Amino acid sequence: MMAASWAQYRAQEALVNLTEELGIELTLFHGRGGTIGRGGAPAHAALLSQPPRSLKNGLRVTEQGEMIRFKLGLPEVAVETFDLYASAILEANLLPPPEPKAEWRTVMDELSATSCDIYRSVVRGDKDFVPYFRSATPEQELSKLPLGSRPAKRNPNGGVESLRAIPWIFAWMQNRLMLPAWLGAGAAIQKIMDEGKGHIIEEMCKAWPFFSTRVGMLEMVFSKTDTWLSEQYDHNLVKKELWYLGENLRNQLNADIKTVLSLSHKDELMADLPWIADSIALRNVYTDPLNLLQVELLRRFRESPENPSPDVEQALMITITGIAAGMRNTG
Repeated sequence: MMAASWAQYRAQEALVNLTEELGIELTLFHGRGGTIGRGGAPAHAALLSQPPRSLKNGLRVTEQGEMIRFKLGLPEVAVETFDLYASAILEANLLPPPEPKAEWRTVMDELSATSCDIYRSVVRGDKDFVPYFRSATPEQELSKLPLGSRPAKRNPNGGVESLRAIPWIFAWMQNRLMLPAWLGAGAAIQKIMDEGKGHIIEEMCKAWPFFSTRVGMLEMVFSKTDTWLSEQYDHNLVKKELWYLGENLRNQLNADIKTVLSLSHKDELMADLPWIADSIALRNVYTDPLNLLQVELLRRFRESPENPSPDVEQALMITITGIAAGMRNTG
């Protein structure tokens, strides 16, 4: 997540500088989805975190997937969505964000490289990772969802290269581990802080919207994770010899949450946005039972995958769509 967002920032910055040099008007075209693991973020914060002058000619945008209904499904909601975009573009032009300092860029380069290495060491470096992923999440069952863009089946015995982007994100959201949206980011921040650069991280949080938005996104993702529920998926669906992987990931998640809380100087996640925290807590009341139902339904479904009970299959699909609706922008 850190590596991708920093690469995107630098690409936008380079385009702005080049077009200004050549006297060309630049309008960036964003394909926006709901999922943070694939680059999504709350629209207003995301736009204000872009490089200076990248919005001076406005913005062209595509909303994707379930976010079309969430953001444009009712006339009043659609008007509010357009208000958010318009106000963010006006603010970005009237009160532009600061140019990142040289030391901020250096730290971001380090965070990008370190977090990417940590991510790859787990996802590509552990031979048990893909078998664990396919057991601990409903990734293989997602192809049965009645969606127009449902993922085509790929080799169920393949490696990381056989995974598709949408079910990769969607499946981790289902078992409440949200892995692609946070893996590597918190550990990389902690490493930088351990090297004595905590004061630079603190300054970036306070003065640079790009970085503070990334940290805010981490807080939101963490508030939707649930290690106990994730453990239920492991203990009921995963071979015992692969449990260590889930335990390691949950330990890392807990450590990353502490790192982010140390930056916000608060005792609870999203303490500065209590209305959003309350909204997430309210939805969790409904999604938590769906997760427990899903674990049992997956267990039954996998007992006879070639001849599943139609009732079990339908119930499983309902839990998948219900959890996705409850998790919102991580699915």
